[in-house]
Amino acid sequence: MNKVKFIYNPYSGESNIISNIDNVIMIHQKYGYEVMPFRIGSDYSIEETLKEIDETYKYVLIAGGDGTVDNVVNHMKKLNINIPIAILPVGTANDFAKFIGMPHKIKSACEQILNSSPKSVDIGKINDKYFINVASAGLFTDVSQKIDINLKNTIGKLAYYVKGLEQLPSLRNIKVKVKSEDAVFDGNMYLFMVFNGQTAGNLKFAYKAEIDDGMLDVIIVKAVVIKDIITIFIKMIRGDHLENTPGLVYFKANKLEIECDEGIVTDIDGERGPDFPLSIECVKHGIQVLGINNPQIIK
Repeated sequence: MNKVKFIYNPYSGESNIISNIDNVIMIHQKYGYEVMPFRIGSDYSIEETLKEIDETYKYVLIAGGDGTVDNVVNHMKKLNINIPIAILPVGTANDFAKFIGMPHKIKSACEQILNSSPKSVDIGKINDKYFINVASAGLFTDVSQKIDINLKNTIGKLAYYVKGLEQLPSLRNIKVKVKSEDAVFDGNMYLFMVFNGQTAGNLKFAYKAEIDDGMLDVIIVKAVVIKDIITIFIKMIRGDHLENTPGLVYFKANKLEIECDEGIVTDIDGERGPDFPLSIECVKHGIQVLGINNPQIIK
């Protein structure tokens, strides 16, 4: 019988994966798969459970948010494990899973995965870490790191906005230098985001992003007057196109370098990222994914 390594985060979102484990196993057995579950916890090593993978395993099923997926993907890359992944979106933020068209219901997601073929998609790499959706620094980008886990699990996405509003009084200019093959930004900013996906906090910022073009979408919000900042964020929230927006830079790059001496933290999909300087690149077709069902990205 073919095997599936099932790695789940019991603390993701509202912990609804706990009550659905039997459904995951039942549906996979119906399709002739043996599910080998692993519960993420501080006393257990993801790396050790991944070392069990051999030729009998067909894919790794990950239940969690973007941060959980990043964690598993980084361990897979470290161990040179090249089988496909599939995602059950049970976290508070599931931006990448929504981008690829995964349904929220566990049963529907399992059926979609099991009736699909793997597709090679891009992933981002920032210094020695990989990310699937977005790397960022500046205003709001460390919000998820500061949210109390109980608040996050109780009020979900609203917790991000509550914590983000608390940061507005500390709005400050950040001096950065961003350099790619075709673009250079050397000045003050409030925020930069480097997307492999399209959304952050379920808001579509990188509406031009494609999943397999070998490029990352870079958005920089310059340190400009407050009225321009308000205009920029209204356009972002409404999903408007951002070309020719005063105070904003948007370009594509397959590689870029970012320097900053101000001691700010970076964020990769809701988890703390590496320190500056940053070397960021797109790893074209860096991983295979099952279950993709978004007409915009299926070719």
